[in-house]
Amino acid sequence: MSELPAPLQRALALARLAVAVSEPNPRVGCVLVARDGGVLGEGHTQVAGGPHAEVAALRAAQAAGRDVRGATAYVTLEPCSHHGRTGPCCDALVAAGVARVVASVADPNPRVAGQGFERLRAAGVQVEVGPGAEAARELNLGFFSRMVRGTPWVRLKVAASLDGRTALEDGTSQWITGPAARADGHAWRARATAVLTGIGTVLQDDPRLDVREASTSRQPDLVVVDSRLETPVSARLFGAARRIWIYTAQPESPRRGELEALGAEVVAMPGPGGKVDLPALLRDLARREVNELHVEAGFKLNGSLVREGLADEFLVYLAPRLIGVGHGMAGFGPLSSLADALPLRWQSVEPVGDDLRVVARVAGRDAF
Repeated sequence: MSELPAPLQRALALARLAVAVSEPNPRVGCVLVARDGGVLGEGHTQVAGGPHAEVAALRAAQAAGRDVRGATAYVTLEPCSHHGRTGPCCDALVAAGVARVVASVADPNPRVAGQGFERLRAAGVQVEVGPGAEAARELNLGFFSRMVRGTPWVRLKVAASLDGRTALEDGTSQWITGPAARADGHAWRARATAVLTGIGTVLQDDPRLDVREASTSRQPDLVVVDSRLETPVSARLFGAARRIWIYTAQPESPRRGELEALGAEVVAMPGPGGKVDLPALLRDLARREVNELHVEAGFKLNGSLVREGLADEFLVYLAPRLIGVGHGMAGFGPLSSLADALPLRWQSVEPVGDDLRVVARVAGRDAF
């Protein structure tokens, strides 16, 4: 990133501050620079319904008494051109007298998709597109996935022993990894729009699946895949203030009212074999503006997501211990040939406390 202009590097750093803040809006940073190179104002996307990065930067400049006429706006995503929760950012930049916009990447939202650039150019604003595109897109992979594919970016989180076991044969899994890895996992939860789990995990572990060990201004929504609608009303997952969606294969069930009385929304989405239709579930979550879906489930649901080609990325914490007989990361197969194995691409490998964090992406899944 050293070849990028310093203001754009700063804009990308600001965009990272919007992680766990701006959902479901994209993570965007903006820096306003005067002709002499001085910074006039900067900002990043705030909570949904709050100012976008460009407006936050304009307000910061105004609060400091700085004139932005003739300035260059360095922004990590195309300024929006539509009325959503807020007004169009391209119009705000034009009204402020900004002379030039340097944007990393076009907005994949069909309601924008180049129209922001067109309106800026029509108003006489110079527009340059491209610097920092890879970093800006990577930061918003979930948003791009939702807009282009119509499904969230699906990340499977797994805590396992070095021999790939996620639980003992009786299902015991707490705790395979150490406290540092668990805290790091909470930070990944926080950045997601929603966390998904299965009824097996709910019944076995009674987890809360909220963010407690990382700083966040919002709790991600919770999604439960519960084909027979077995979620107990006493489950600890009801303890956090967030939206809960329970997907079931049972269109009618006497337990529906009990769960809805606790604030959950029960969604009937039957698929083959009396199971929840997982591809339809992902499309429905995209409709609900879920960008990144963080999966913390057992080997059966993980296996279903892999088998149906729905997993995009794996976040794996490996503990330096061997378990032997037990549950694996994902139950699918058997494969008839090694050539049929799911091809992955390493994204990062880093130590976290006494454990190792591995991020691996399904090859080609980010080519959209």
